[in-house]
Amino acid sequence: MKVVIIGSGFSSLAASCYLAKSGFEVAIYEKNSTVGGRARQLIRDGFTFDIGPSWYWMPDVFEKFFEDFNKKPSDYYELTKLSPAYKVFFGVDDFITISDNLPEIIDTFESIEAGSGQKLASFMKEAQANYDIAIKDLVYRPGESILELVTIETTKRVHQFFSNISRDVRKKFKNKRLIQVLEFPVLFLGAKPSDTPSFYSFMNYADFGLGTWQPTGGMYQVILAMKKLAEQLGVIIHTNASVEKIIVENEKAVGIVIEGKNINADIVLSGADYHHSETLLEPKFRQYSEKYWEQKTFAPSSLLFYVGFDKKLKNVAHHNLFFDVDFELHASEIYDNPKWPTEPLFYANFTSVTGKNLAPEGCENGFFLIPIAPGIEDTDELRAIYFNKIIERFEKITNQNVRDSIIFKESFCVKDFVKEYNSYKGNAYGMANTIMQTAFLRPKIKSKKVSNLYFTGQLTVPGPGVPPSLISGKIASERIIKDFKL
Repeated sequence: MKVVIIGSGFSSLAASCYLAKSGFEVAIYEKNSTVGGRARQLIRDGFTFDIGPSWYWMPDVFEKFFEDFNKKPSDYYELTKLSPAYKVFFGVDDFITISDNLPEIIDTFESIEAGSGQKLASFMKEAQANYDIAIKDLVYRPGESILELVTIETTKRVHQFFSNISRDVRKKFKNKRLIQVLEFPVLFLGAKPSDTPSFYSFMNYADFGLGTWQPTGGMYQVILAMKKLAEQLGVIIHTNASVEKIIVENEKAVGIVIEGKNINADIVLSGADYHHSETLLEPKFRQYSEKYWEQKTFAPSSLLFYVGFDKKLKNVAHHNLFFDVDFELHASEIYDNPKWPTEPLFYANFTSVTGKNLAPEGCENGFFLIPIAPGIEDTDELRAIYFNKIIERFEKITNQNVRDSIIFKESFCVKDFVKEYNSYKGNAYGMANTIMQTAFLRPKIKSKKVSNLYFTGQLTVPGPGVPPSLISGKIASERIIKDFKL
């Protein structure tokens, strides 16, 4: 049986591997010139940037994926645990360095707030228990019924679905800086800490317990590894192949249209943006209305800058968070009152700090990210204003002049997310994991209106992020394998 897959991001590549291993004939169709979906590379003037995902968390999820094919990540790429994991800046000469191991992080907390070390140890014990339940079990379920969430272990923790991360953290810790460090990881879930159920503290274990890793050569090495594995399993990958329509006959998906040409298939799986995927169908075959999407909470979009510097930078780590402005105000300006932030938090990474050949000798590559509300106005003038805002603060906080060392800069924002990825309102991370958008409450893997049509990726289960995307690909493939008993 033939499966056509729309898109070639993490979830699509993962699904293609599982389906090919199970005996399906699999072909991927990617609209852009390279595979990877939102995980792509920019190579310019000797500098190499990961355009999209830049954090390698939850290494066990990657290991589990490759293990399903009797492989290991090390068969394809080298992995290094970053030390330090990252730095968080709160102002001039005011920063916290997060170590690569929990005992040192506990000591750091204790040095900032007396008694917080033991509280962190207790918090992390609970976070690890949640991680074991979530990542080793719940997130691999297909999101079809509330009963998937009902286990002996989850019934013991039901109260955690009626509290939130922000409330829990503030019960234990008083220091504002420590609170922000603990609230930061759930931003990967695309929602405010105050809207994120307590159970999601497992992200803190992913951070402090498992650490932050980096593939040699950048995150795109993971995409290349999955592409190689898929092709070894017999998957055919087509690039520069933008899908114009999903063909439906007798309420059954029977193929796709590319450049006016019909490509027949027994099964269609879309790893493209879920909202966009349904626009490839006639309106009567769409499961979710425009009103449905309008009412959902989406993860932020991003204003991204890729900058080449003609010198090595000082006082920075591989990953850096700049929390020197009002955390809650910026969050509110993303979710509650969508607008360009008054003063933006931002993130910066410099992979050339730890990686060779990612920048010319004596130079540095800089990736800057400002989280913003999806769907807001995006102009060159606004991009320039916000670049100046963050570079001015970056220079002041890290005590160095960098503006005069910029060789080039390129930007990527809302309009680009729409153009390049058909992203709904230009969101960067999919749909947020709030309590009302968790598990069975997310858009479904299998179409309710068209047989043989399936979906995978950040807008369905289990949610946003790279490891969840790998898992989503497995969930979708397992549903197809189950339905067709191949």
